[in-house]
Amino acid sequence: MAEKKIKKAEEKVEIICKDRLCPIHGDKKLKQRGRIFEGIVTKKLPGRVTVEFERMLKIPKYERYEKRKTKIHARLPDCMKNDLDVEDLIQIAETRPISKTIHAVVTKVIRRIGK
Repeated sequence: MAEKKIKKAEEKVEIICKDRLCPIHGDKKLKQRGRIFEGIVTKKLPGRVTVEFERMLKIPKYERYEKRKTKIHARLPDCMKNDLDVEDLIQIAETRPISKTIHAVVTKVIRRIGK
């Protein structure tokens, strides 16, 4: 769905996104609401990614902290599908429910590790 156009004079690549639910280009832009997360991509599937991040949870009884991992499924817009790979650090934002498991959308790539 994403098309690339190359201008010869400027040698610039423009991406025209035809994804309706893209938070940047779509005509039915997904409104971002709620929290914003940063995490590492663990799985990349057509149209979605699985993001995992760690959080610290305090245990009052022992007066210590423990690490816990959280996995979230996020929608991957067509204009970003070639920009990220597994183990990249990305930012996702909460949105309305898109499907049974997807309640977030990828907003930007923070750090690339793949390739």
